[in-house]
Amino acid sequence: MKKLAILLGAVTLFACKKDNYDPPASKLTGRVVYQGEPIQLEFNQVPFQLYQYGFGKVGPVSNTTFTQEGTFSVLLFDGEYKLIIPDNQGPFLWKKNGAGAPDTVVVNMSGNKELDLEVMPFYMIRDHQFSAAAGKVTGTFKIEKIITDAGARNVERVNLYINKTAFVSGNGANYSIASASISGGNITDMNNVSMTVTVPELVPAQSYVFARIGLKVAGVEDMIFSPIVKLSL
Repeated sequence: MKKLAILLGAVTLFACKKDNYDPPASKLTGRVVYQGEPIQLEFNQVPFQLYQYGFGKVGPVSNTTFTQEGTFSVLLFDGEYKLIIPDNQGPFLWKKNGAGAPDTVVVNMSGNKELDLEVMPFYMIRDHQFSAAAGKVTGTFKIEKIITDAGARNVERVNLYINKTAFVSGNGANYSIASASISGGNITDMNNVSMTVTVPELVPAQSYVFARIGLKVAGVEDMIFSPIVKLSL
């Protein structure tokens, strides 16, 4: 019995040591950018993946999404990782390797690290301005076409979204209380686009809304956005 007790104690001690690893403590933060400018996205829609090879795990060790401001943050163990943005994700082109697959960015973690991920968007929303008056919100802006070669795509539509909170997009009632839309074919001047939306009754009442412009590229699931602004009513 004494030998059995000693053996059980040893097994328990080993199990405790095995389960008591320190959690990941190195923070990887950064942005998805075009020429240093953050790409504005839809909340929780555009993913990226981190892989770490040599530990018997086949899939990604982290599969998370960018914020609507185009930023990211993840806790990792120190070591070497490879980061990719999967195919057909985001309103932009991610670099490819020689085989035509998504290229990887090698990330060496040893303490906290900041990293910008450079991408090529199809379009950028420029010179955006918003105003609120007489129960309406108006947005004016320019559309800059970035990709102009054989990979270029048309504008499917642009939307002006407003919401009661700072999470703003067309992804359901929690993200938009009203919106206006213009199809790409009806945009006559890419350097002078204007849209207006009526603010509905706000329950409970509040004296402000949040607004942003979204642009949908033909054949691309994810929209690109302008930064979110808060407007007093």
